[in-house]
Amino acid sequence: MDTEAQHTERDRSSRPSGSEGTTPEAAGPEDRSRFALVSRVSSCIPGGRFTLILLLCLLFLLLLSTFVLRPFQIPSGSMEQGLRVGDRVLVNKLAYRFGAAPQRGDIVVFDGTGYFGHADYIKRVVGVGGDSVVCCDREGRIQVNGRPVDESGFLYPGDSPSTVAFDVVVPGGTLFVLGDHRSDSSDSRDHLGSPGGGMIPVGDVIGRADWIIWPVGHATRLNRPDAYARVPAAAEAGAHG
Repeated sequence: MDTEAQHTERDRSSRPSGSEGTTPEAAGPEDRSRFALVSRVSSCIPGGRFTLILLLCLLFLLLLSTFVLRPFQIPSGSMEQGLRVGDRVLVNKLAYRFGAAPQRGDIVVFDGTGYFGHADYIKRVVGVGGDSVVCCDREGRIQVNGRPVDESGFLYPGDSPSTVAFDVVVPGGTLFVLGDHRSDSSDSRDHLGSPGGGMIPVGDVIGRADWIIWPVGHATRLNRPDAYARVPAAAEAGAHG
């Protein structure tokens, strides 16, 4: 009986367990197969894997710039003093997608082709579709839907809201835009008699400027000012009128 028990124990101990039966040599090909495609592609590119990683990074930046975020350099002093010549802002291209729309006070970048000129421009939204925008009341302030707007928080020091009188109703699907440096800005006021009446189609808006990213010492988030918070909606203003 003792001899049989000893043989049985030896038989059991000689059988490899499931974990012991898997040798490193057996797992090696499976692990290597995970990188087979990367290795195959990198071997065909001068510079190998480093070049492949660089190309993937560039592709990622291209897709990011095309669909999500885009840097934009301020070309003129029309948005001073908040945005200075040479500043670089980050434009959020998804800000007005998925049902969202520009709001009064937003700083937007748009394609001015056919309206302002063959270039991209950056201005502040003062009126949206349906708004009545008038300059100026007795105190020299712009009125939107009958409510005066205090622009002193962002208007260029020494500038008046406008030296050009206007009284417009913004058509649906368009924007009335002005530069913060009114005496040095060509904006909706200067194109009232042009095709489109100086209004910018919402579809031509590239995105909303959300950040100043350069120079580093001037970097900041661009928030919508509170000046327009009390402006009533166009329908509400019409009802009260």
